[in-house]
Amino acid sequence: MIQRIALATVFLAVFGLHAQEPAIKVEKSIMVPMRDGVKLATDVYLPAGNAEKLPVILTRTPYNKDGNKRYGEFFAANGYAFVAQDTRGRYASEGIWHWMTDDGKDGADCAAWIAAQPWSNGRIGMVGTSYVGGTQHAMALEKVPQLTTVIPVDAVSNMGRQSMRNAGAFEMRFWNWIMLNAGKGSNAALDPATQAELKEMADHRWDYLSLLPLRPGSTPLKLAPEYEDWLIQAMRHGKDDAFWAQNNILADPSRYKDMPVYLVGGWYDSWAGNTAANFTALSKTLKSDVYLIMGPWIHGAQGKSKHGQVDFGAEAAIANELAWRKEWFDHWMKGIDNSVGKAAPFASKVRLFVMGTGDGGKTKDGLLNHGGSWRDENEWPLARAKRTPFYLHADGLLSDVRRTNDGGSVSYDFDPKNPVPTLGGNISSGDGIMQQGAWDQRGGEKFWNWQKPIPLSARPDVCVFETPPLGEDIEVTGEIEVKLWASSSALDTDFTAKLIDVYPPSADWPHGFDLNLTDGIVRARFRESLQEEKLMEPGKVYPFTIKLYPTSNVFKKGHRIRVDISSSNFPRFDVNPNTGEPLQQQRRTVIATNTIYYGGEHPSHIVLPWVKR
Repeated sequence: MIQRIALATVFLAVFGLHAQEPAIKVEKSIMVPMRDGVKLATDVYLPAGNAEKLPVILTRTPYNKDGNKRYGEFFAANGYAFVAQDTRGRYASEGIWHWMTDDGKDGADCAAWIAAQPWSNGRIGMVGTSYVGGTQHAMALEKVPQLTTVIPVDAVSNMGRQSMRNAGAFEMRFWNWIMLNAGKGSNAALDPATQAELKEMADHRWDYLSLLPLRPGSTPLKLAPEYEDWLIQAMRHGKDDAFWAQNNILADPSRYKDMPVYLVGGWYDSWAGNTAANFTALSKTLKSDVYLIMGPWIHGAQGKSKHGQVDFGAEAAIANELAWRKEWFDHWMKGIDNSVGKAAPFASKVRLFVMGTGDGGKTKDGLLNHGGSWRDENEWPLARAKRTPFYLHADGLLSDVRRTNDGGSVSYDFDPKNPVPTLGGNISSGDGIMQQGAWDQRGGEKFWNWQKPIPLSARPDVCVFETPPLGEDIEVTGEIEVKLWASSSALDTDFTAKLIDVYPPSADWPHGFDLNLTDGIVRARFRESLQEEKLMEPGKVYPFTIKLYPTSNVFKKGHRIRVDISSSNFPRFDVNPNTGEPLQQQRRTVIATNTIYYGGEHPSHIVLPWVKR
């Protein structure tokens, strides 16, 4: 018999539905045992008076199951059972929290419990975003028998490749995630005094940013030891190896359960590169249908059309996110013949939002009208996209013409104590220390470490390469890489790249608008392999590949295509001290003189997937 703690059965009028709709029965905090005896707190939403066996929608979350009331009521009112579970060691669940590593087996045990319930028909679909999307991938990789379909949104995956470790660099949003969550919903937070200490630490995290690297026992984070331990290990572990194996889909897609999968991502989401890469891998591996939708969205914001400093137009938003998910589940879990495979947004396997077709004016909200529109495709990446190199040249020129006899270089000093500030981009969990999405690459009050209205292009450690004003519209849709030849005075350093759509000056934007589209980084010691570190020989020229996040954008006639090359982007990425010491264990920094080579034997360039319009 399953022990039930704080069991409550209540009847609720469902928000947004007519009065005659059925009431909902909710059972709170059922303690479901896992195979090792740890019990996880679980809520169940059912139509009141239901006597049928229903398909089940499941969400497993570290963010408090109580926050799923709206989802539970909606699905229960539409012929589903809905189950929300706190993951191990979080909120009302027992056990010790670990980052994702328990979620495959715990998910399988949860699914087995669901299948044994009298209200369940044994078919489970899953919803959730970010970490909660990652719990879906974890169960799919566990090949849970009851799992029927998943909708992972902006989901955790391939953590050692891009988006947690990014070509060897550490994405500081996870430092921020730990700082914010160690004292919220954790075992440590059960003690009020400890919770207050951890909150105080989180409130001063801007100060802690300047005191890195983190060392065991040196901060109040020691009061939440499992969080401190994971963060220190994650920040020190640059290799893409067994440490990051959980949710590594790309290493072996055949481990993923063969079932319909709907992958949801955004061009400005922190997991965009992995969402797109997962589609390419899974669509080639699974026999079942795999769908992909990529909007102009920041993390978890599919219902909005304005992100950062930019308006993409009303059609960019998904008007009813619950109905959108229900349509998918109705098709695959109830066998209903509906719009899936027939009409937008499910008319084709791939649906992309092509940004950049707005008028470029200023909206009534003071945002850039960058605009865009949806387009259905049948593949990713697009076969018709012509991978076109745009070469770096002297005097900051970027051109699709390669010059074989015009070699040169540009050098700059990279000071780890004065890193290039992060102004938007592919970010999540940036709360308070970073801004997500699309921004003019100028300082302002929104950016704590670059508050004056000065463009990043004015910095001596940012090397700008841009085309002349374009004579025609150019669409770039797909995967993007920068091929760089570079050297350094240091044993180890970083190289960063950012793709920018440069608006010309106008009445609305007298200085123009330098719109960030996508960026990337490479840590020099991982230039040859993500599995093996090799320090540099100072002064020696090496080839580097910087993988940017995918995008889809129209650079309009009169605009410029720009690439910024530098060696930092903080706090998006941790700052390389340039000393060559073990990662995040240094106590000093050195200024590195880094040199970018172009032309001749070193044809540094960005590869743009050019789509003819």
